[in-house]
Amino acid sequence: MKVCMIVTNGFEEMEAVGTFALLRRGGLEVDIYSLRGAEATGRFGLMCTELKPFDDFKDDNYAALILPGGPQWQELEASQGVQDLLKEFSSSDRLIAAICASPTILGRAGLLQGKNYTCYTAMNEDFGGTFHEDYAVTDGQIITAKSAAATFDFSFAILRALCGEETVKATKEDIYYQENN
Repeated sequence: MKVCMIVTNGFEEMEAVGTFALLRRGGLEVDIYSLRGAEATGRFGLMCTELKPFDDFKDDNYAALILPGGPQWQELEASQGVQDLLKEFSSSDRLIAAICASPTILGRAGLLQGKNYTCYTAMNEDFGGTFHEDYAVTDGQIITAKSAAATFDFSFAILRALCGEETVKATKEDIYYQENN
């Protein structure tokens, strides 16, 4: 099963790279597209190269669209291509997952209307849904997460939605993940 992630300069490294690694461990194929051609630099200077240029995006029957957070959220939100993709995924009832600042993009696009959600607390606006302080919130085909610290919960929520609880359990065991007591 394939999912796609969209990044640009200023992406939050933990949210993008951590999610990528956990989803790959769970058996998903993850294509990362950049609004900046074939590369993007994270907010702390990590340079990612050999990414797929967003201008060449081809919907390859992706099961999910993933938007990491970080200062990049403004450029993602301003991209008509990203906005069109959100509409396409929403209308085809495919999973949309956003973490930290990026749920704001979903909220402003009207996708959080009547939904339970979370986001970086300081970026919460009246999106017409119900805000929660949880690390990750799933409501139908929308998964949102609070911050970089929520990367594990966010990734596990995506795996749970696409692959089921057994995959989540196996992935947790693979990395010796222990639930908080």
